[in-house]
Amino acid sequence: MTWDLFIWFAAAAVFCWAAGAYFAWKDRPSLVQGFTILGLLVFLAFIVGMWISLERPPLRTQGETRLWYAFFLPLCGLIVYSRWRNKWILSFTTVLSLVFICVNLFKPEIHNKTMMPALQSPWFAPHVIVYMMSYALLGAATLMAVYLLLRRSRPASDNEMAMTDNLVYVGLAFLTFGMLFGALWAKEVWGTYWAWDPKETWAAITWLCYLVYIHFRRARPKEVRAALWLLIFSYACLQMCWWGINYLQSARATSVHVYK
Repeated sequence: MTWDLFIWFAAAAVFCWAAGAYFAWKDRPSLVQGFTILGLLVFLAFIVGMWISLERPPLRTQGETRLWYAFFLPLCGLIVYSRWRNKWILSFTTVLSLVFICVNLFKPEIHNKTMMPALQSPWFAPHVIVYMMSYALLGAATLMAVYLLLRRSRPASDNEMAMTDNLVYVGLAFLTFGMLFGALWAKEVWGTYWAWDPKETWAAITWLCYLVYIHFRRARPKEVRAALWLLIFSYACLQMCWWGINYLQSARATSVHVYK
């Protein structure tokens, strides 16, 4: 599998996801699930093909992690739709996946078989994959927050807030497992579970922000708008943890998580 084939796999996957989103508005759940799953299988086929050709998990570069994020977003959208029959979620996750796909198309990164010793740990792949699933779930929760804040025709319903909360619960669970896997990876490679590296610090800040959101929702369930703004702030911290530190000069000089 070569990177030149990505556009064809991506186009086929996006077409299927868009068809699934279209049929969601037409109340055709069987077609929604069929097209969305087909798109996921097509996109996963490319990821597996890259994994085989690179002889390593495609997780090293930002471009490779964007592949996983573009995959997990429609998966989360399908889960939300199947559970709550939310019609717009698949449209949003498809558009967001398309954004990540376009970034990879317009700004391709070099993909080679080289993997530095720190990334050869068996904990590396589960750590990043679990994190990508967490990011996708928390991204879906943030989409709900933005939608509910922009919609002024009526306040958020209990069912909509329950859906948002559940996405955060599951996303935070994956985030927690990702941090645990990362700690085990760090112990194996650098000899310590936690070193307050810039990325580790932002990971802890992100984890605490989502924990604050959960406690705020339970303590003050009526203050919906404040909770939604807190959720958006938490996601901004997540973006800082994911890629924002790569643009900080201090982090580039000291962080062991910035790979060149």
